[in-house]
Amino acid sequence: MRPLPHLMVAPNGARRGKSDHPALPITDDEMVETARACHAAGADGIHLHIRDDAGKHMLDAGRYSALLARLSEAVPGMYLQVTSEEAGRYSAAQQQAMMYALRPSYVSVGLREMVRQPDDWAQARAFYYWAAENGVEVQHILYSPQDVETFVAACEDGKIPGRSHLVLFVQGSYANGSRDAVPLETYLAPLVQADDLEYDWMSCAFGRDETASLVRAVELGGKVRVGFENSLRNQNGEIAPDNAARVREVAEAIQTMVETGRQFA
Repeated sequence: MRPLPHLMVAPNGARRGKSDHPALPITDDEMVETARACHAAGADGIHLHIRDDAGKHMLDAGRYSALLARLSEAVPGMYLQVTSEEAGRYSAAQQQAMMYALRPSYVSVGLREMVRQPDDWAQARAFYYWAAENGVEVQHILYSPQDVETFVAACEDGKIPGRSHLVLFVQGSYANGSRDAVPLETYLAPLVQADDLEYDWMSCAFGRDETASLVRAVELGGKVRVGFENSLRNQNGEIAPDNAARVREVAEAIQTMVETGRQFA
C-alpha cells in the first residue's frame, strides 16, 4: 500500500462553482493547470472531482480515465486520487459501478455513503473485498468520531478486509464551517484503542480555521488535505487568490511549526 501524500490539494469538490470563486477549477484543462500550480507550491497529491457541461458534479469512468492520463503526464509522480462522492446525485450502487469500471489506483470512499442502512452491508462488503483484491487503494472518509467507531467495528468484524488502512477525518461542514468541528484527538481515540489495526491518516477542515486545524493534524502525526473544496480563506480571513495560495500557506505554516521546534504528539 502506497502511503498517503503529505499534502493533498482538493481544488474544487462537488458543490462550489465559479460563482463562489472565479479560480475554482471546473474543466479538465483547469484541473491540469491547477494541479501543476499546486504541485509547484508544495502539494504531492490531488483529490479529483469532475464536472459535466453544466458544471455539476459527476461520476464517469471514461472522463476520469482521460483526466488521469493527462495528469500523469503533467505532474508525474503526483498522487492522483479520484472521488466517489454521491453529492446528492448517486446511489451506492452507482458509485460502486463507477469504481468497478474505472479501477482507480486511489479513490476516496465515504463509509456512510456505502452503508446508509444495515442492509447495505452485503453490497458494501463485496465492494471493499473487490477493491482489496484488485489493487484499488481506498481512503475511507470518516465524517465524525461515530463514523470512526463504525469503521473500526467493521474492520474487526471482517466487513472491511485487512489490518492496514488509509483514512480521512473531516472536521466541520459546508453548512457551519469550523463551528461544529470536533478535536482530532476524538477521531483518533477509537483507532488508537483498536487491536492490531494500522492506519495512515489525513485530515481536512472546513472554514477559516482550516490552516490551524491542518497544522494541528501534523503535530499529531497526520497528513493534510487543503483546498477550495473545504475553504476559500487564508488564515487571516482573506479570500485566497487560488488553490496554490492555500497550498503554499499550509506548507509554510507546517514548515514554521517544524523549524520552531514544536514536537509531534
